[in-house]
Amino acid sequence: MDLDIFSDIESEVRGYVRSFPVIFERAVGSIMIDEEGTEYIDFFSGAGALSYGHNNPIMKKKLLSYIENDSISHSLDMATVAKKGFLEAFQNIILKPRGLDYKLQFTGPTGTNAVEAALKIARLSTGRSTVVAFTRAFHGVSGGSLAATANQHFRQAAGYTLDDVVFVPYEGYFPGLDSLAYLEQLLSDQSSGLELPAAVIVETIQAEGGINVASPEWLRGLSELCARHGILLIADDIQVGTGRTGEFFSFEAAGIVPDIVTLSKSLSGYGLPMSLVLMKRELDIWKPGAHSGTFRGNNMAFVCATVAIETYWADDALTTDVHRKEVIVKARLGALAEQYPQAQFDVRGRGFIFGLASTVMPELAQAIAAEAFTRGLVVETSGPSNEVLKLLPALIISDEILTSGLDIIAASVEAVLTKA
Repeated sequence: MDLDIFSDIESEVRGYVRSFPVIFERAVGSIMIDEEGTEYIDFFSGAGALSYGHNNPIMKKKLLSYIENDSISHSLDMATVAKKGFLEAFQNIILKPRGLDYKLQFTGPTGTNAVEAALKIARLSTGRSTVVAFTRAFHGVSGGSLAATANQHFRQAAGYTLDDVVFVPYEGYFPGLDSLAYLEQLLSDQSSGLELPAAVIVETIQAEGGINVASPEWLRGLSELCARHGILLIADDIQVGTGRTGEFFSFEAAGIVPDIVTLSKSLSGYGLPMSLVLMKRELDIWKPGAHSGTFRGNNMAFVCATVAIETYWADDALTTDVHRKEVIVKARLGALAEQYPQAQFDVRGRGFIFGLASTVMPELAQAIAAEAFTRGLVVETSGPSNEVLKLLPALIISDEILTSGLDIIAASVEAVLTKA
């Protein structure tokens, strides 16, 4: 397998090819196949962009028909049949049943662009510039979103000063500290040095930060705090929304309604670039074209996203199945933690995003991921030091393939700890 062309002319910024050094050729469902015909179970799902698996047959059929009909592929923000279908499906199947009344903004196709737009909306509508973000947060790698990203690996690549964001502790960051009381004190004390923020931006589960899960109680408290102080609450649901926690939005379980929501990754359903900002109606103060972008109207993504919504979200069958399989994953990881007490594994997660972390042996996660790849499993790591093995299987993965993948993880843990 010749990877020389990639190391020769592709930038050193490339990342995942270093962890998975093969040339992939095909993929179906939760199986990826390299050019030599070797199969790999996928617990990576395109960093969360393929929640319905690779080349989902229902979406593929509709997409091929759309293309063969010479339908609109590029349209910026013009009105198209594909966009109309998506808007109607999203309103009728996602928003109305949940009692949500958001305006929708289609941004450039990346998640970071959705965050950029959300931050602009907050600042424009409040007339304030400061944003509060949380320790170990990840919101993207472009200017404004990078300022709200905590990881120094990404921040140091900016090459310029990142301003107007204040970081406060996420739930559980300091054991025993009430982080909401801490933020409340900063906001209430005129000598704290924290100016009244335009917004607080939060992930209900910090995926890149190490699978740190906020409790429903903490999220409700945060929502109430923001409302008391007239601060907008932005929920970054790019990685853990669109069903990753079982419900379509990750904040549903907490019973809160954020002022602004960002979506991307699995929103298109097929891995096609698509990002979206939801905002309460009174926040839509944009002037036409004020946040522009050549590719803010991905019609092929609209087609697949509409199919995904109509197929998987018209009832609660998928949510129920995700929570059923959540029990399977949690039990298997919990069993590993009991079997290998020397690693002091911490099992983290909710829905269908899970982490296996060892703070006493932080090097384990990367070693386990590397061993798993040799055994036919694609799985990544996360956390400040990549100390968390991060599981992101497709939401519709079969029990058989899920079990096989978990078996590989178990065998890889054993192999790595035997060598240690």
